[in-house]
Parts: sequence; C-alpha cells; structure tokens
Amino acid sequence: MKYKTALLVTFFLVAVALTACGGKNNQGNVLFSDDFSNTNSGWTQVLDSTEFKTGYKDGAYQIVVNQARSNAWGNPGALNFTDVRVEVDASKGSGSDDNDFGIICRYQDPTNFYFAVVSSDGFYGIIKMSDGIYNLIGHEELQSSDQIKLGDETNHIRFDCIGSTLTLYVNDTQIDQQADEQYTAGNVGLIAGTYDETGTDILFDNFYVYQP
Repeated sequence: MKYKTALLVTFFLVAVALTACGGKNNQGNVLFSDDFSNTNSGWTQVLDSTEFKTGYKDGAYQIVVNQARSNAWGNPGALNFTDVRVEVDASKGSGSDDNDFGIICRYQDPTNFYFAVVSSDGFYGIIKMSDGIYNLIGHEELQSSDQIKLGDETNHIRFDCIGSTLTLYVNDTQIDQQADEQYTAGNVGLIAGTYDETGTDILFDNFYVYQP
C-alpha cells in the first residue's frame, strides 16, 4: 500500500481578498456560504501566474498548481470564526491522482493555520501549518481510506474545528479526528497541492460554514 509524506518542501502564498459574500440554506445555522455563481463574491483570485492559479470557473472555485510539492489556497475575504463546521464538494478537473485538496480553518496568516485534505488516490490527513512548516497531526504519513472516491469523482468533505478537536469527514463518514490547541480562531479557505507530479486542478462547489 502506498503512503505519501505530508511535508511539502515548497508552498505558495496566496493573497487574501478583502470582500466576502454570505448566504443561507435550510440545513442549519449558516455563518457563510458560497456556490461560486457570483464571480465577485470575494474569494482570492490569482490568474497571472504560471505556477498556480485560483479563481472562479464555470460556477465553481478552481485551484491549479503547476509546481511540484507545493500547495496553493484561497480565502473568502477577511472573515474570522471560532468553532465551525465547514463543508464543500470537491472534484479533480484534470491532472494526476497523486494530489491533495481540502478545507482550511483557523487561518491566522499564510504561515499559520489548520487544514484537512484528501487525495484522488485515496489518502487523507489533518495538517497544521506552523511558521511555514507543515506538520501532519496524529500520523507520520498520510493514511488511506476506502471512503474516499477516487479519480475525478466528487467527494463531499467536512472539516470540524471545535475547541481543540479537529475532525475530518468524507462523504458523511468520519475518517480522522485529532487534537491541537494552538489556534482558536481565524478565517476559512480551500487548498490544493501537488507531490512529485504537477498539474493538480481541483474544482470546489457548495461551500458552507456552519455554527456547530
């Protein structure tokens, strides 16, 4: 069985936009939502780089990474939350299955935040970025799960950041739970990355932040 290291040796800092857009649905107390139908809803857009791209595409939010062992991410304006349940639908638009993609919570700045990821080849992990260093929480390497849909199939990802407990769900099944006390509040966001192969292209839709 293949395992992948979660320590990425390089990363790109994505500028944060300064506006935001909210929304509501009937599934609970929604703090923020976006279906990406409005291309001016406030998410980070970087369109002039050959190494990575973030922006709106066909009613979704797209992150493209063309640099090996790198991550790129975007945030929905200058928001701040404490305890949240964050959900999104994500699928591979193109590129290798050897990728990762997921949800950010408690984003302090480009070098300090939590994120939870899955990959198109069936791996997952909860990771802390601390002073620009990636630290996989609770495991030495990313783990595999048969709950993750492979290839270009859509995965429904949920990341709960409640108190010191960080919980990752995929397709309505909990697959990881870890504890860390360093960050207690911050912004949310979306992230995608590469390993040895470049060309990760991830499309996100139906982004919701709930009060847990």
